[in-house]
Order: sequence, then structure tokens, then C-alpha cells
Amino acid sequence: MYEVIQWATGSIGRTALRRIIDHPDLELVGLYVYDPHKVGRDAGEIAKRPPTGVIATNDIETIVALDADVVIHTPRISVPYAEQNAEIERLLAAGKNVISVNGFYVPQVHGESYTTPLRAACARGNSTLAGMGLNPGFIAERLALALTGLCAQLDFIGAYETVDCSYIPAPDFVFKTMGFGADPAAGDITQGELAQLYTDLYAETFAYVAATLGTQVQTLTSDHQLTLAPYDIKIAAGTVTKGAVAATEWRWHAQFADGRRMTHSVLWTSSLKLHSDDEAVHWRIEIKGRPNVSLQFALHDPDPAVPPSRAGADATAALLIRGIPDVCAAPQGFFSYSPPVAFKPRF
Repeated sequence: MYEVIQWATGSIGRTALRRIIDHPDLELVGLYVYDPHKVGRDAGEIAKRPPTGVIATNDIETIVALDADVVIHTPRISVPYAEQNAEIERLLAAGKNVISVNGFYVPQVHGESYTTPLRAACARGNSTLAGMGLNPGFIAERLALALTGLCAQLDFIGAYETVDCSYIPAPDFVFKTMGFGADPAAGDITQGELAQLYTDLYAETFAYVAATLGTQVQTLTSDHQLTLAPYDIKIAAGTVTKGAVAATEWRWHAQFADGRRMTHSVLWTSSLKLHSDDEAVHWRIEIKGRPNVSLQFALHDPDPAVPPSRAGADATAALLIRGIPDVCAAPQGFFSYSPPVAFKPRF
């Protein structure tokens, strides 16, 4: 039995909270929330489950004082990228393993000034830090790499995601963190702090793929694209007005030191009608080499009446929950899964 703290209750967090409560081998012992309206409520009420006796708090001292094996860390990522590290260091130093959706797949890519405090916290608490998630974390790092194992020759890896964000009900997330509704006349968000946030996050994806292939990232360039609303678009979080940013495509191109290339793209949109049929596929992976490999896939909830985003939240929560025993059994420091059996140019 693993004692678990759930940190944050957004869409991913609430889903993870349900899975923790429902799991026969997990015991929920703590719940941290940001919304003051959730403070003092039973975790079961927040998760639409029977009462658990675990009361939500926004006091980190209360969480740090708890005995727990692991913290499932699912807050919304924010600018700057490293802002979240202070709370994670507190948790690690208090002896709690942390599994986060906000990076930490290859934290070394950010340099010693970034990793040293995290390593020190792991050492103080004899704890482990792991990054897990769907994208980043699974699409390129595990699925695309596995597909390269079909190749006798590998030249290029492409991973492309399209997310319909019209169902997301959180205005702060949609209109700030995702960049929707921005006025292009006021500034280019593809050149600002938001772009840097996502570059920092996905730089770890490129580093992981390159290391698995036995090489390094030589150059990483961006080619971000914005789609402006041709008319007012009403979505769950509010209204994207005509002329404002209605979709963001965060796209990077890597040149590896061995000559191979990689593109990773994340398209967030307020309406799939703004894009071609090909772009409307949830995930698309393109491997160029001998042979070429193409894969398109989507996630679907068994209940067609629920928002499409539910399936992605379930998949992300499944990855986090599945990682608990492996992270708890790992030595202190940074944890990552062994890469899949991928293409190898040399033995």
C-alpha cells in the first residue's frame, strides 16, 4: 500500500485524485489545492467520490508534515519555468518522492544551476523526482522512439499533436498560459516569455530522444505559428474575439549531431474548423528512413457524452499512477524509464 498526496485539482489533478481514491493499492493521505473555495472540503467531494476523511488544504506546511510515499504533482505550468521548483524542493527534502507532469524528464538539460538544488533536496530527503505525462513524456519519448526500432535507416522523427481546447473551462489557463485571446498588435507571443516556457519544457523531449539515439542536440530552432480568429469564437472558457489569437502551434526543429533531424509540434486550438483534416488528428507520428513509418491515433472516452478532453486526462493519470511503485523503488535523485528498443546506428 502506497500513501499518496495529490497536489492540485485541475482537470488532470481531479482525474488523478479519483484514480488514487479508487485504487486498491493506494491510500490518499493529503490533498493540496490552489482554489480557496476548495480549502476545507473533503477530497471525496472534490473528486465526486464518497467522503475520504482527507481535507483539502492550501498550506504547504501541512502537506510537508504528512507521512507519504509520493506526491502526484499536477499544477498548471506557469511562467517562469523554474518557478515550481521551490515547492518541489520542499517536498523532496521532506522525504517525499515526487511525480510531476511539468517537466523533469531530463532536468540536466537546463544546467547545473537548475539541477543542483533539486539534487540537494533529493539527498536531504532520500527521495526521487520523476517527470511523467502524455506530451511531453510519452508521445515522442516512448511511442515515437519505439517506432524507430522498425527502421534499418533513420533520418527524421516528427511528432505532432492537435488539441481541441474549446472544452477547457479554465479562463486563466486558456487565455493566459495557452495564449488564446492575445492581441497580435500588442506583441508577438511566439517571441515572449510564453514561448520560452514551452521551449524550456520541450527541450527535455529533444534531449531524451537524442540521448536514446546515442547523439546530442546540435541546434534547436523554433517555427511557432499563430492562427487569428476570423470571427468571434465562443468556447467553454469565454470568447475569443475576432482578430485575436485563436490557436497556437508551438513547433521546434532539432538538428542532431549525427545528422538526423526531429520536429515536435503542439497545436492548441479553439476550433478544429480553423485547420485542415490532417491537423485535426489528435496525434500523428512520422518517421522518415527505411522504411518510412506513419502512425495516427486518438483517445476516446467510452462515454460519448463527456468532453473529449476526458480521455487525455485519464491517460495522463494512468501514466502517473502506474509510475508510483517504480519511482518509490528507485534510488534517490532523478528517475526516468529506460528508453524503448529504438533505432541504433552502431552497436
